[in-house]
Amino acid sequence: MDSLSITQIGFMLIIFGFVLAFVVMIAMAFRTRGNSGKSRTAGIVLIGPIPIIFGNDKESVKILMILAIILIAVVLTFMLLPTFLNR
Repeated sequence: MDSLSITQIGFMLIIFGFVLAFVVMIAMAFRTRGNSGKSRTAGIVLIGPIPIIFGNDKESVKILMILAIILIAVVLTFMLLPTFLNR
């Protein structure tokens, strides 16, 4: 069996992500189908380091703001780490 290249592994991870997102959407649709209670929605879109956060519940938006700050800090750390290591 041939070893997989990094490109093939990356492509398989992307496909797996799409399949996983689709399965979760279907599962959530069936779970909330009979539920007539109040729903909480929130989302985040990251365009580079700039987060766009939306939602209809203050608690969900606060949690997403904290997660966005943590994610941006992690991304900036990994982006700047090689610069500091090469000095």
